[in-house]
Amino acid sequence: MSLANPSRAGLRRGITLLALLLAACAVGPQYKKPQLEMPQAWKVEEPFRVGKPRDDAPKGPWWLRFSDPQLDALQAKALANSPNLVIAAARLTQARAVLAGVSGSLYPQVGINVRDVRTRISANRPLTNNNAPNFSTTQTDMVFAPAVNYEIDLAGRVSSLVEGARAQAEQSAADFENVRLLLTADLATAYFNLRAIDIEQDVLARNIELQRKSLALARSRRELGAASGLDVAQPQALLDSTLVQVDVLRRTRAQFEHAIATLTGTPAPLFSLAPRSKVVDPPSVPIGLPSDLLERRPDVASAERAMAAANAQIGVAAAAYYPSISLGALLGSQSRLARLWFTGPSYIWSFGFTMAQPIFDGGRINANVEGTKAGYEAAVAIYRRTVLNAMQEAEDGIIGLAALERAHEQAKVAVASASRVLDIATTRYEGGIATALDVITAQQSLLASERLAAQLQGQRLLTTVFLIKALGGDWEGPTKTADK
Repeated sequence: MSLANPSRAGLRRGITLLALLLAACAVGPQYKKPQLEMPQAWKVEEPFRVGKPRDDAPKGPWWLRFSDPQLDALQAKALANSPNLVIAAARLTQARAVLAGVSGSLYPQVGINVRDVRTRISANRPLTNNNAPNFSTTQTDMVFAPAVNYEIDLAGRVSSLVEGARAQAEQSAADFENVRLLLTADLATAYFNLRAIDIEQDVLARNIELQRKSLALARSRRELGAASGLDVAQPQALLDSTLVQVDVLRRTRAQFEHAIATLTGTPAPLFSLAPRSKVVDPPSVPIGLPSDLLERRPDVASAERAMAAANAQIGVAAAAYYPSISLGALLGSQSRLARLWFTGPSYIWSFGFTMAQPIFDGGRINANVEGTKAGYEAAVAIYRRTVLNAMQEAEDGIIGLAALERAHEQAKVAVASASRVLDIATTRYEGGIATALDVITAQQSLLASERLAAQLQGQRLLTTVFLIKALGGDWEGPTKTADK
């Protein structure tokens, strides 16, 4: 006994020293976020004003800034019923569960081994000793033994697994926010497309009424002998052509209505939106700085977290080069009778470690490491591509919205001019000075100008939604209250 204790103490010291030495040999590159060349400012055109969106602010509900209660209700319905959002939420829950499971590997695993087995041993079993014959034996084997196992994270394999799982969970959270942003942006896009068509249909309805009045005037003048058959045929042809456009717009509106139904989780045959020709002005969007995109856009955040997860996989793969050491301890009792469990002869225990070191694997570890490095390089390229696409979308939205706002202002001037021309042409035609063709030309010009103004108003709303999505969602500042 005097020699056994120093031996066990030496074993413990050796294991401890080995663990301390190898624990400092953690492998795998330390993750560093790539530095990208970012411009200092956007190419801003009037009437834009540079704002300062707060990066840590929630990315919604940005749609409230349009002050449209019907849109607000549809967004709430979409967020509650969208299958895409449910899928993203489930994936986020899965990723967090994986992180919790992997994180458990950082701690010792404690369990209890309990066995109660009644066994009959054959008398004809192979001999283990030629001088000792076998006998048939029936006995009970009862074991109660708590056990502890712990893997020493020598090369950082476990910590790399946890780091990768954490990055994947954060990526799933960013993906959830991105799905939410895309869902609300797609719904707003379909909704404003539908409302733009409502305004266009209202323009057509008013022009059809004007054209019918012109046709009635031409027929009256024809009956009085002051106009020819051509004077009647021309406004009739214009009216027929305009009526064709009504059904074309009706079909397009139905498609957007069906899209809204799907986005809100409603079967298309059960959904409808009443027409409304009210003009909604888009909110003024503060554009901030280009570098804001790196933190505000959830797809950029997702791509950056994917890089971190890919980097952690390199550490996991490289850890296979080094020994895998696990500590184990067991203390309990084994007996053929329960009443003998707590007697001295029944106690059992074990303590030690197991180590596995690959010697030859045919290049498997090398291949895994090279594969993870290639995966990381691909993740870096995807991140850079995502940032470049984000910059392009934001710049397109900024320049496009500024141009559309100027064009819409000019279109309203054109509508006013075309309306004055029609009034003059109609008055001259009623007085017998102008021809029916002058009135028809003026009506066509007014219809084209009003439809263009309606389309530009719709494009302003759509481009505003596009820009809000490109900039990552809502921004700091008061939100307007929707008119009831």
